[in-house]
Amino acid sequence: MVTMGQIGGQPIFILPEGTLRSKGRNAQENNIAAARAIADAVRTTLGPKGMDKMLVDSIGDIVITNDGVTILEEMEIEHPAAKMMVEVAKTQNEEVGDGTTSAVVIAGELLRKAGELLDQNIHSTVIIRGYNLARDHALKTLDRISSPVTVSDKDTLKKIVLTSMSGKSGYGYSEKLADLVVEAVTQVAEKKGNKISVNIDDIKREKKHGGSLDETELIKGIVIDKEVVHPGMPKEINNAKIALLDAALEFKSSETDTQIQITDPSKLQAFVEQEERILKKMVDDVVKSGATVLVCQKGIDDVAQHYLSKKGILAVRRVKKSDMEKLAKATGGRIVTSLNDLSDKDLGFAKLVEEQKIGDEDMVFVRECKNPKAVTILVRGGTEHVVDEIDRAIEDAIGAVSSSIEVGKIVPGGGAPEAEVARELRKYAEGFSGREQLAITSFADAMEVIPRSLAENGGLDPIDTLVSLRSEHDKKNQQMGVNVLNGGVMDMLNAGVIEPVKIKTQAIKSATEAAEMILRIDDVISASKLNKGMPSMPPGGMGGPGMEDY
Repeated sequence: MVTMGQIGGQPIFILPEGTLRSKGRNAQENNIAAARAIADAVRTTLGPKGMDKMLVDSIGDIVITNDGVTILEEMEIEHPAAKMMVEVAKTQNEEVGDGTTSAVVIAGELLRKAGELLDQNIHSTVIIRGYNLARDHALKTLDRISSPVTVSDKDTLKKIVLTSMSGKSGYGYSEKLADLVVEAVTQVAEKKGNKISVNIDDIKREKKHGGSLDETELIKGIVIDKEVVHPGMPKEINNAKIALLDAALEFKSSETDTQIQITDPSKLQAFVEQEERILKKMVDDVVKSGATVLVCQKGIDDVAQHYLSKKGILAVRRVKKSDMEKLAKATGGRIVTSLNDLSDKDLGFAKLVEEQKIGDEDMVFVRECKNPKAVTILVRGGTEHVVDEIDRAIEDAIGAVSSSIEVGKIVPGGGAPEAEVARELRKYAEGFSGREQLAITSFADAMEVIPRSLAENGGLDPIDTLVSLRSEHDKKNQQMGVNVLNGGVMDMLNAGVIEPVKIKTQAIKSATEAAEMILRIDDVISASKLNKGMPSMPPGGMGGPGMEDY
């Protein structure tokens, strides 16, 4: 039994036996330790000299990556406070697509600094109030030091990609990959009112191992992971007119249970011929529209395939709905749900539609569309693990470029904005006389975890690097950051190390909110009602021992 209180020496039992509970300072210490363990797990992956993690599951499958959100999603995390850190990474990934490691590392450092303040008997609500003031001032500082960027400024956008991909696999090919990403994002960007909007779902990534990274290419159109349905059909169509059909080219059987009794063999023949006539009429409708390529979301009957091949039409069947929608955006065609409605106005256009063998699979490429609003990046690499990691790097880079274009603001990288925010916050803290001043100063110290981690991961002396960095920022050189490659500090804008301001603002918002939520917790009780029928948390799951497992 768990005692929750007592009256006149008589204990009152409220919670059942076996309930795990930690409260007060002990609960806070456990939660902070768990969150910091998660931050420490990914901290060594930060920056161009960051290391990779190999994650091995129970059946021996491996993932090799230095992408923060991938590491945290693949890890089996039990501790509830540690799970909240994973949420920070997921939020950063969904909102920006890059900077997940930075967000988690900042959250971990905010909690470490909060732990030191708690040791000085400063109440968690005072720390939270100070952190909120610091966050607001940090966001204003980032806005002040940011500079504008537009969708036409391709050189700057390329530098953003190169910064995002530094330290990732395939860095030797980063120039080529950067050009592909910038071209893909600017191709699908659309102006809506005064704002530029980028739907990153319009950039399809198709992974195929085999070949080399050098063979990664941008297709101004869509790659369909299907083969041409009939061997007699052409494998290549130039100046293709493409029909997009969300209906089956099959003979529809009755939806109700029906029996057809045929007593005369000639009537059976007539029945079969009737089926063929219906299918031939369907094919004639496709031909009449002027289509030379048919992409069908549903099935195509064998007989219909035969008639289509005789007419020289290239057909693909059972194409995913998402691919159909991308094809419509790329080719300018309209998805038709009834063959009777199909006309030449519904057809899309591509300069070339061809079937190609990639690795051991046949795929259909819809290439060179006119001003496509959906494109495909075909990712190649020597092994499956290489392809997966390059794909993650491209995904991060797409997120970084699209958020730069949408917000229209950039900042120098290399820890420069964090160092400037820290300097501004220390100045800002002087305006407070109470305990909030200590919290704001702690927030400033926590921001410097990014340049410090970059220095440590690059094999540099973190104290010397931070002293040099602070000295430069005190001289108003706000673009100075950590020179990870050669040591010391340097001008990040001149070096082409540039990041979207949204990566920084979102990381600070998410990290502060997570730290605030964890600091507010002073009682952790295992609640059986939350995990209906799930096994209870193992001993140590509520904190304390076992953190080395992470």
